[in-house]
Amino acid sequence: MTRTGFVIANLWRKKTRTVLTLLSIVTAFLLFGLLQAVNVLFSAGADFIGASRLVTQARVSFTQSLPMRLLPQIESVPGVEHVMWQQWFGAVYQENTQLIFLATDPARLRLVYPEYVMPDAEWKAFEQTRTGIIVGRNLANQHGWKIGQKVPIASNIFPQQDGSKNWTFDLVGIYDGKDEDWQRNTNVGWINFAYFDEANQFGRGLAGTYTIKLADVDQAQGVAQTIDAMFENSPDETKTQTEKDFNIGFIKQIGDIGLIVRWILFAVFFTLLLVVGNTIAQSVRERIPELAILKTLGFKDGSVLGFVLAEAAALCVIGGLLGLAIATPLGVAITRATGGNLPIAVDGRVWLVGGIAILVLSLAVGLLPALRAKRLTIVDALAGR
Repeated sequence: MTRTGFVIANLWRKKTRTVLTLLSIVTAFLLFGLLQAVNVLFSAGADFIGASRLVTQARVSFTQSLPMRLLPQIESVPGVEHVMWQQWFGAVYQENTQLIFLATDPARLRLVYPEYVMPDAEWKAFEQTRTGIIVGRNLANQHGWKIGQKVPIASNIFPQQDGSKNWTFDLVGIYDGKDEDWQRNTNVGWINFAYFDEANQFGRGLAGTYTIKLADVDQAQGVAQTIDAMFENSPDETKTQTEKDFNIGFIKQIGDIGLIVRWILFAVFFTLLLVVGNTIAQSVRERIPELAILKTLGFKDGSVLGFVLAEAAALCVIGGLLGLAIATPLGVAITRATGGNLPIAVDGRVWLVGGIAILVLSLAVGLLPALRAKRLTIVDALAGR
C-alpha cells in the first residue's frame, strides 16, 4: 500500500464520521465563499469600468434631497445623454409590507432606463395620468395587481397636504425587463412626480437624487468628477457614483456590513475548528496502538506526524474546495436574482483567501494530534498508557 492509499484508508475507517465532517467543512466553505465575496464587494472602491449610469446624491447622505434647480447644470455636462430624478416614497402596502416606490418624470424614466419594456399606450397613460403609477411585472404578480385598478399605498415619509399618509394611485402600466436579468429586477413601482410634488406636505422642487445616463461609458469617472466639482463649496454639495455603488451604499445603511460578515466568518470557523479538530484528535486516540506498530516497523516520528497532518489536510482540502466550487455558481445565481444590484462574485480573490483559510485550518486542526502521535513511545503506546 502506498502512503497516499494509507492516508485515504484511515480517513474512511469511520465512514459516517468522515462524511459528516466533510459536510460540515463543505457547508462552512460555502458560507465562507459567499460571505467573503460580500466582504470584498463592500470593501471595494468605486468601479467606473462599464458604468452606463451614474447617481448623484447629496454629499452628506442620500436621505437629504437635492433641489430641482440642479437639473439644467447636470444636463449641461459633456458626456451626459439623459437625466432623470427620483424621490424615495417610503411606500407601505396593507399592514406592514415595505415596497420600493419612487416618484419620477415618466418621459425621463423611459429615456434613462430603456431596459424597462412597456407598450407605448401605457407609457403615454403614465405621462398623462397625474395619479398614475406603473409597477414591475414581479411586483404586480406578487400582489395580484391589474391595470386599471386603484392601489392604496401609505408613505412613512411623505404625508399629503391634509396630513394623511394614505395615498391612492391608478395603476396604468406594468413593465417588463428587456431580458431575463432585467425581468428579475421588475420589483419597483414608479409614481408620476407631478402629482406627488403637488400633493405632498413638504412642498415642491425637491428632486431627491439624479440618475444620469451616459453617452459614453468610458467617460463615467470624468463626468462624476465634473458634476461634483460644479457644486463644491455650495449649499448643495453632491456625491456622484456608479449606480452599482449607490445601491451598495443604500444597503450599507443597514449597518457595517463588512464587520457583520467578519464576525459571522469568525463564528463559522471557530465552530468548524472545534468539529474537525475533535474528529482528528479522536481518530488519533483510536489508533494509538497502530501508530506504535508503525514505529515498530521502522517508520520515523516525522513520518507518523506526516500521516496525521495529511489526513487533516485531505479533509480540509476536499471539503474546502467543494464548498468554494458550490459557492461560485451560487454567487452568479444571486447576482442574477437581484438584477445585478448585489453582484456576488466568488472570484480569484475569494479563492485565494479560501486557499489560505484551508491551509490555516489544516494546520490548526492537525498539528496538535500530529505532534502527539510523533511523541508516542512504542512501549507506552502498546501498553495503553
